Amino acid sequence: MIRRIQAAIAIAVFALAVGNARAESSMNANYSQSEVKQMLRSANTPQQYRALAAYFRQRQQVFEQQAQSEKQEWDSLRQNTIGNSEKYPRPVDSARNRYEYLSAEADQMGQKAAHFESLSASLAQ
Repeated sequence: MIRRIQAAIAIAVFALAVGNARAESSMNANYSQSEVKQMLRSANTPQQYRALAAYFRQRQQVFEQQAQSEKQEWDSLRQNTIGNSEKYPRPVDSARNRYEYLSAEADQMGQKAAHFESLSASLAQ
């Protein structure tokens, strides 16, 4: 009897988690690469430009979060470079390169979002 109750609770928790994940994904506007390309080609209204700007802002935030975690990894590896100094690429170099890449991607997404925000604002007037 207790196992059935535990199984029912586990199923209920799983169902709630799936429901929350679906609601969150629909709110985050996760688009496939082909959907974004189509939106870029067909966008001509302020609402469409705002949707693109929101998409690129979300991507910017994701890249910034990833860059922040990679920066922490880079900082921790910089403290311990004695044993890894002969191997190339060193883990600290890889972490630095990944941080720089993610930062550049975040900047690029921010520029795209600003572009579509300005297009939306100019059409709304």
